[in-house]
Amino acid sequence: MEKQDPQSMLASQTRNRVRELRENRLMTQAQLARKAKVALRTIHSVEKGMNCRMDTKRKILLALGLRFEDKDYVFPPTNGAPSRDNTGFDPTATH
Repeated sequence: MEKQDPQSMLASQTRNRVRELRENRLMTQAQLARKAKVALRTIHSVEKGMNCRMDTKRKILLALGLRFEDKDYVFPPTNGAPSRDNTGFDPTATH
């Protein structure tokens, strides 16, 4: 069995939905980075589960066509606490 380094284990526990949502919109990492006005390496790091500033999250959310209020759906809280919006609302669902 292959061991994971602690950073990889932490990243896998703090995954977000940025890659999933970006791919659903048929966007490349470069396109999302341009639209969000952040560096390509920032998108790469965020998709790998690395933490980022709240302003970066806001830019990514808006670039994906979401609202800042959707942050807990895209970036689940890392402490295991339930989101403030515990309704199960999926902002990406088509109605």
